[in-house]
Amino acid sequence: MPKVFDNLYSQVIDFTNLYEAWHRAAKGKRGNPAAASFEFNLGDELLSLQRELTSQTWQPGEYYSFYIRDPKKRLVSAAPFRDRVVHHALHNVTEAIYDNTFIGDSYANRKGKGTHAALDKAQA
Repeated sequence: MPKVFDNLYSQVIDFTNLYEAWHRAAKGKRGNPAAASFEFNLGDELLSLQRELTSQTWQPGEYYSFYIRDPKKRLVSAAPFRDRVVHHALHNVTEAIYDNTFIGDSYANRKGKGTHAALDKAQA
């Protein structure tokens, strides 16, 4: 029988979790105007986000698209900063649950894993 997890949503919308999510979302984004604006009004922004999530009225914003050349040209679509905070809030709560269900040879987007670890394993 699969394990059941209770109260995950209350953990996601917890103010401390939202604060930690903001901190993670802001990492490397300090020069971003949307991140700076969010930080300038941090308390109000987090409370507003918490209210919307609690009342289930939160709606994701529009993604914005831009091109990068790394080394070839490709289109990137990025979520608004406010949505990134919500993404991190979800990730903070669910990462440990999902990570335990993955096989050992699953490397994408996992702590302590990644492309270098996958290459090392493949070459061993």
